Amino acid sequence: MKPVIALVGRPNVGKSTLFNRLTKTRDAIVADYAGLTRDRHYGNAKHGKHEYIVVDTGGFEPDASDGIYKEMAKQTRQAVAEADVVLFVVDARGGVSAQDHEIAKYLRRLGKSAIVVANKAEGMTDGVQFTEFFELGLGAVIPISAAHGQGIRPLIDQVLEPLAVAMAQAEEESDPTTIKLAVAGRPNVGKSTLINTWLGEERLVAFDMPGTTRDAIAVPFERGGQKFELIDTAGLRRKGKVFEAIEKFSVVKTLQAIESANVVLLLIDAIQGVTDQDAHIAGYILESGRAVVVAVNKWDAVDEYQRELVKRSLETRLGFLKFAALHLISATKRQGLGPVWDSIAQAHRSANRKMPTPVLTRLLLEAVQFQTPKKTGMYRPKLRYAHQGGMNPPIIIVHGNSLEQVTDSYKRFLEGRFRKEFDLVGTPLLIQMKSSSNPYSDKE
Repeated sequence: MKPVIALVGRPNVGKSTLFNRLTKTRDAIVADYAGLTRDRHYGNAKHGKHEYIVVDTGGFEPDASDGIYKEMAKQTRQAVAEADVVLFVVDARGGVSAQDHEIAKYLRRLGKSAIVVANKAEGMTDGVQFTEFFELGLGAVIPISAAHGQGIRPLIDQVLEPLAVAMAQAEEESDPTTIKLAVAGRPNVGKSTLINTWLGEERLVAFDMPGTTRDAIAVPFERGGQKFELIDTAGLRRKGKVFEAIEKFSVVKTLQAIESANVVLLLIDAIQGVTDQDAHIAGYILESGRAVVVAVNKWDAVDEYQRELVKRSLETRLGFLKFAALHLISATKRQGLGPVWDSIAQAHRSANRKMPTPVLTRLLLEAVQFQTPKKTGMYRPKLRYAHQGGMNPPIIIVHGNSLEQVTDSYKRFLEGRFRKEFDLVGTPLLIQMKSSSNPYSDKE
């Protein structure tokens, strides 16, 4: 699973600026105003070949007893609980404050791996200037400037080095023949009930109360000679409704479970229909490149009118998952569960399909002969050959000239032909265009 790094500190020390720097985005709102970030904010980051999750938090006041500051403190405590490493961000120019001491005391009490990061340290080269931060009792201080990108690489190298070793050992110990299946969805859609039905026993706690599952739970399982690792995840809730302590692991553990799975079963509640949160989870699955199967649970509990509404909303809100198999099931009554396993196996096979270069090139040239790409500007794109660039998800790399002009609609046209030939069901398919360079472009 991806390691998790939480950014913690008092207001206006530059946590959101550091978050944006690490994730290479502008997702976190940044302004010279204390307390702007109030909720936890999650982002994916990559350093070299290592990927990790960054959690930005609001200003931390451990002893806050009321109002928005109490909720912000609760959010930060949850982020710390989720994290593998905490970056305690302080203001290098403002020095140590009483609030910094309170945060340091809280981190020491938890025994969490924490690194003191002195932000806004541009131009401050004298190590003596940072000695006062040693009194926080958390070890060495790393000076950085998030706004200017100074000291970021050495910081992340230090953070990820021990975590990378642990991740490498976990990958070596994992069985490549075991299919990791994550069951994801909003709270109370029946994820634990479905896994209990599969296992034939009450292995996971399941009752009608949202947020019962507190952590991602892996359960070994074998069916028809195939080994599985079933991962039950705590349900993702809408932003602003993650204050409950019982759900403190829900978001980050769900994201980690999706990332580490081979196949994700997206479970939807037929009674509530397809919500924005379902679409959000589906989008994250697609972004992660995981193979996916969609199942609508509690199908026996809705009338014909609601069933029609659900089918329409599946087409409109989850139209980007048309490649995934859809099943209408009832976990409590064991209805429609058998075909789900067939789709899971098919999605896993599709995600790991080998596609020979001669076949891909033949399909590509046939597609071009059937429909040439649209001409834009002076040149028409010339697609010459294709080969496979990766699996899980499958990646097809197309070579040629002026391929940056190929439209998204033409890529979808190619995707349809490739999917049909290789029977790719339940997995995203990435098509990457690689234009050949002109050796005479620099010559007169």
